Amino acid sequence: MLTVAVTGATGAQGGATARALLTAGHRVRALTRQPTSPAADTLRGLGAEVRHADFDDRASLDAALAGADSLFAVTTPFGTDLATEVRHGRALVDAAAVAGLGHIVLTTVAHADRGTGVPHYESKYLVERHLHRSGVPWTIIAPAAFMDNYASGWNLDGLREGVFAWPMPADRPLALIPAVDIGAFAAYVLQRCAEFAGRRIDIASDQRTPAEMAEILTGAIGSAIDHRRVPLARVRQWSTDLAAMFEYFTDVGLDLDVAGLRRDYPEVGWHSFADWAAAQDWATLLSDATTNHASSRS
Repeated sequence: MLTVAVTGATGAQGGATARALLTAGHRVRALTRQPTSPAADTLRGLGAEVRHADFDDRASLDAALAGADSLFAVTTPFGTDLATEVRHGRALVDAAAVAGLGHIVLTTVAHADRGTGVPHYESKYLVERHLHRSGVPWTIIAPAAFMDNYASGWNLDGLREGVFAWPMPADRPLALIPAVDIGAFAAYVLQRCAEFAGRRIDIASDQRTPAEMAEILTGAIGSAIDHRRVPLARVRQWSTDLAAMFEYFTDVGLDLDVAGLRRDYPEVGWHSFADWAAAQDWATLLSDATTNHASSRS
């Protein structure tokens, strides 16, 4: 039985990892800036130990990591900025090294190590490079585009109007993964340090074109959904970072071996886009006019 510290435990990737580890019988130490939040209470109810940790408070990180065996680490520039994400990531890695942890599993993003020019990919790669120098056994898992983003924000607004608005050509494939699969794969890796230490693995569970996604969403929702390509210029007015990402998706693409991942790691229980879409409560999602306007991002 491992004791695994999980950052971002009240978010999508960290929450999925915490749940997968608890299901496997491990002890989870959920690290959060808001230990009294409803999401933190939910984790307590599942059996996790919740501890306060703030990336800007090194003492809180040291206390939260003391005595843990391993760490699941996730950082994000959204809600802060790129420089802050890099600073937070380096602080977390440094604290884990001082704590003498036996394994760090860092989740970043597919192709972050390929010089994409996408700002929030480059910031994650800076954290990756710092991890390489930490002296702690590490594994980097790098997810493709999040399926979960299609059920939130302006994507959901479009679906209410029968439109799958996406800034890519209808026939351009995109590698995809839901948070639950990221968590399942992270938990799998955390239980196998000797096998995965020193490896960087891009992960995805499906690959679909926007036209195919619109067709799948039509079946899952039960009403016609048509793909509409959003001009990159429009995305750029809102976020140059996300515009650069969609440009990369279109011009270069994410080449991941989905079939190989499914063959080599069947224990993860990979979900296709159709699986994910069928599991969503679309009736509730599409009737909720107060849904937060979250950005679509990988």
